[in-house]
Amino acid sequence: MNRRDFLKVGVGASGSLMLSLSLPGCAGAQTGYQPETGEWKPDAWLELTRDDEIFFTLARVEMGQGTYTGLTTLIAEELGVEPDAITPRFAPAAPEYRNPLYKLQLTGGSTSVATSWEPLRTAGASARQMLVMAAARVWEVEVADCTVRDGQVVHPNGIDSMRFGQLVELASKEVIRGDVRLKPRSEWKYIGKRGGRLDAEAKSTGTAEYGIDVELPGMVYAVVTRAPRYGGRAHAFNAEEVRAMPGVVDVVEIERGVAVVADKYWRARKAQAKLIVEWDFSEALSVSTNEVFDAYRKAADENPGETERSEGDFDKAAGAAPTVLEVEYAQPYLAHATLEPMNATAWYRGDSVEIWAPTQAPDLGQIAAARATDLSPDDVTINTTFLGGGFGRRLTQDFIEEAAAVSYRTGKPVKVIWSREEDTRHDLYRPAMLHRMRASLSDGELTGWHHQIVGPQILDWYVRNAAPAQYPWAPKFMYDSLGSMGLMLEGIATPKDMSAIEGAVEYPYAVSNIDIRHTHTDPGVPVTWWRSVGYSHNGFAVETFMDELAHEAGEDPYQFRRKLLASEPRHREVLDRAARLAGWDQPVPEGRGRGIALFRSFGTFVAQVVEAGVENGAIRIYRVSAAVDCGQVVNPRIVEDQIEGGILFGLTAALYGEITLEEGEVQQSNFHDYQLMRQYERPDVAVELVDSEEPPTGVGEPGVPPVIPALGNALFALTGERQRSLPLKATA
Repeated sequence: MNRRDFLKVGVGASGSLMLSLSLPGCAGAQTGYQPETGEWKPDAWLELTRDDEIFFTLARVEMGQGTYTGLTTLIAEELGVEPDAITPRFAPAAPEYRNPLYKLQLTGGSTSVATSWEPLRTAGASARQMLVMAAARVWEVEVADCTVRDGQVVHPNGIDSMRFGQLVELASKEVIRGDVRLKPRSEWKYIGKRGGRLDAEAKSTGTAEYGIDVELPGMVYAVVTRAPRYGGRAHAFNAEEVRAMPGVVDVVEIERGVAVVADKYWRARKAQAKLIVEWDFSEALSVSTNEVFDAYRKAADENPGETERSEGDFDKAAGAAPTVLEVEYAQPYLAHATLEPMNATAWYRGDSVEIWAPTQAPDLGQIAAARATDLSPDDVTINTTFLGGGFGRRLTQDFIEEAAAVSYRTGKPVKVIWSREEDTRHDLYRPAMLHRMRASLSDGELTGWHHQIVGPQILDWYVRNAAPAQYPWAPKFMYDSLGSMGLMLEGIATPKDMSAIEGAVEYPYAVSNIDIRHTHTDPGVPVTWWRSVGYSHNGFAVETFMDELAHEAGEDPYQFRRKLLASEPRHREVLDRAARLAGWDQPVPEGRGRGIALFRSFGTFVAQVVEAGVENGAIRIYRVSAAVDCGQVVNPRIVEDQIEGGILFGLTAALYGEITLEEGEVQQSNFHDYQLMRQYERPDVAVELVDSEEPPTGVGEPGVPPVIPALGNALFALTGERQRSLPLKATA
């Protein structure tokens, strides 16, 4: 009995067994009242039943970031019920559930609350208003005199009431004319309060269903041996020998390698160990890490890059300044290392294929499954599960494509599971980047800022399935041309890809002459979104360089930043708060250094102070103090958790994160050589939130960007040695 089964049985014995999550089918978004079932769907998100059940279709996935609770709270507040009176259900792939910022059904970019803030509150308020109108009509009283409390509409006499379930049929006939009234802040009962997580019980009792938990009748298991170098293709393999092994169902070639299919997972793994594949590397990646950075430097020398922001005349300012500082920063490729192994389950039935997967992009999953089969996206049903970590990895749908391909070839329901080694070596990485920085100082004043960013754009790799997902009616033979058109029209008819420059172009400090450029060069290493995306590498470059400039000017790093933020009150507020929280004006303990950094990402302002030292030849981080302005906070507890999670994620990258290549092969394979921060290394973390009435912004990622330079700046304060590449070393 595994741990999950133990938990299920244990809780069941106690008489409080939670049912496993019921995975939704692709029911579409029909609205209205169904007299046969007593279900009323006033909109795409809500369903109320005559039995007083309330279901919320959650259009964003839950990967630990708290959407399950946060978005449900928005509905609950306006509907007038406790959040735990609502049952969230993951949305099917459907146009109604697309992220309005991306026109795709994506969960990413820390956008879930920001994009749902008004639509979900309006949905809840609309349903509430229709229920009240129905009750008022029955009682023949004024609508304005009725109130809502705990799933009931209350009569003006304060005594009589009608349950929502009694009103759903009548409410479905009501029509709202004019604007829907949202509750004012003064009436909020749940928004802004430290509510518990709605998914906590399911996750702590083992009843929450992740992709790895999916089981189907007659299901088989597959593991895939992929080419050790990206772009390699299987030339020959010993299929018959492996097929003869116990439990092996089939051995099939798919686009990225050879899949071994067996009745049990470990039988598939044992058989995989006997698989011998001859690879064709004629079109495979052959680059090494040193060659990547050599290519970046050559590109930077030969091409100043596209202008992304230009103010004043940097060259003139630099020519007139007595001091010009010029440095280079380098950052490596990074893997995502999601703790739930990459996996997907597919069942091809001839005229349809059904997918169960922990995916951040269900509609892209439809495209991926259609690519691998003879079906169209309309024939693909995506059942989204809980995600055991995403960090951007599950935005790319290669794992769904593989599962669909294997099921299509075998005709069986099949779960494809990646090992940790396979995930590490065949991930799509955070791009390695190079930054060339120049700045001019005159009498201690910053007079010019130049930032040349060198590296790839993620859209080049992501457009393959993203473009067809925006035009699902397009036949498959057009998929590649849609992708090419998307790249050609990027920044014109399609949104500009900001992945390389985000955070750099929003440089907030008051400088008269600014020149920010991007030299686009791609060495062919597969890349994708990684938690905080471009903000992560630009945050390190910008905030480390600001520290260098403060040192060069002979000023305190906090005060140097502060005086340049006189016109940026929200930046300045979090900077001041973080400094106070950390005791910046107090002496740092012996053997420790203190560093500060500030960055706005995804609309959220975060300043952090790191206190660090070196013990027994290793970097030791004692304390991180963070101040955060993310606008209106929906649930302070979840925001604090997300900021802390981002801090630990960023520190892990700062201390250990590095994927290297030799002749096209990734050198790391598991947590022994691609380490995560251990529990004993965890610093004390203090988070202070700004009380704000501004619209809410994201919190899943903004904790990452400032903590990496803040740690580097702390080590500089301690050692006097500046580190300009990652990961950071104890002996710089």
